[in-house]
Amino acid sequence: MSERVEELVLKFSCKDQPGIVASVANLFTLQGFNIREASQFEDVTNKCFFMRTVLESVEGPKDLASVESAFRSLAERYDMCWEMHNGQKRMKVLLAVSQWGHCLNHLLNNWKNGTLPVDIVGVVSNHDSLRDITEWYGLPFHYLPITADTKADQEAQILELMQNTDAELLVLARYMQILSDDLCRKLEGRAINIHHSFLPGFKGAKPYHQAYERGVKLIGATAHYVTAELDEGPIIEQSVERVNHAQTPEELVEIGRDIEAVTLLRAVRWHAEQRILLNGSKTVVFNRGQ
Repeated sequence: MSERVEELVLKFSCKDQPGIVASVANLFTLQGFNIREASQFEDVTNKCFFMRTVLESVEGPKDLASVESAFRSLAERYDMCWEMHNGQKRMKVLLAVSQWGHCLNHLLNNWKNGTLPVDIVGVVSNHDSLRDITEWYGLPFHYLPITADTKADQEAQILELMQNTDAELLVLARYMQILSDDLCRKLEGRAINIHHSFLPGFKGAKPYHQAYERGVKLIGATAHYVTAELDEGPIIEQSVERVNHAQTPEELVEIGRDIEAVTLLRAVRWHAEQRILLNGSKTVVFNRGQ
């Protein structure tokens, strides 16, 4: 049975040309929708147009497949790369962690109090240390230890968990394992990582210690999509905090944990709300108010 919807989120990109916005508005007016929110952006360097629109039906529930079919001819006319989603359907998310729990706890707390609009389906970890906090929130905890010899099997189990729970997004909430190239390709655009550095600086291990050695005055965190190139995926969100010469590497790590948690939460929320569009190796992020 086709899905019935009363709210849609449409996002697309295409070559910039006259009449795009008017054509979209006219089509959805004829389909019985009202535009509740609209954001648009032109990348002037490559003449590419990006748009995200939230539409609500004024005629009751609509058949999603029929609306998609009506839009498809318009999308083909403008050669759009597009997605259409049920705006009232919450995205299912699987979290992956190792031994640090600050990002996990922040995500779970915001999910529990209703400010993170997702359905968390479980937590997977290569350590057993965060089982208690996960189960305290009433979620299943999947302990999947990993070695060099078992990496392929362990990653296959992660994929199986996502398939069995219908998870649409994997969030690496300080999951301290590098995903294989194969898994990165399978999860392209569906895996978000938090890196404890203001990329592109200080990639890899111990970035706060690297920052300390360079005497930086700002430290930060970066949430980005996962790709096979380590810490090179399209950046979604970054945050910074001022530091000084008197602070030790351990103090930088402690400050950084708060930054990481907030930055990752924003990225997950924006992805779940369909606010992110890819622009080559970059992203266009339509926050509220844009």
